[in-house]
Amino acid sequence: MLSRARRRQIEEPQVNLTPLVDVVFVILIIFIVLAPLLHLDHVQLTPSSRLREGANLSTKSPLIITLLKDNTIRINQRIVTAATLKAELKALEQQFPKSSHPIIPQLICDKEAPFGTYQLIKDSLELTGFKTLDIVLKPS
Repeated sequence: MLSRARRRQIEEPQVNLTPLVDVVFVILIIFIVLAPLLHLDHVQLTPSSRLREGANLSTKSPLIITLLKDNTIRINQRIVTAATLKAELKALEQQFPKSSHPIIPQLICDKEAPFGTYQLIKDSLELTGFKTLDIVLKPS
């Protein structure tokens, strides 16, 4: 009887971790395979050597979009609502003829402006046919 009691104390239940390791390994492989397929937006920053050339950047573009901290959108100093933004941009895109130098809109964004409105402007520009966007940062 004593040997049975000892055997019960020695035999402790063990957790089999093999399935857990397999699941983690499969998830890791899925992330490795899917990571290159993710599409991420990126902003190309101007090198410091070209920074002096772009000092008067706002005077070069015929399409200047301003986003203020109170969520006001202005296109060439004219106030536009979020609902009419896409139609306004489409009209402006058709106004400028396609040439060897495409129109590059410039976005002047207040540092306290909502990010959702910036994303709305960027998406509207993409949908109306603009390929690039210059983001003008003002020193505070």
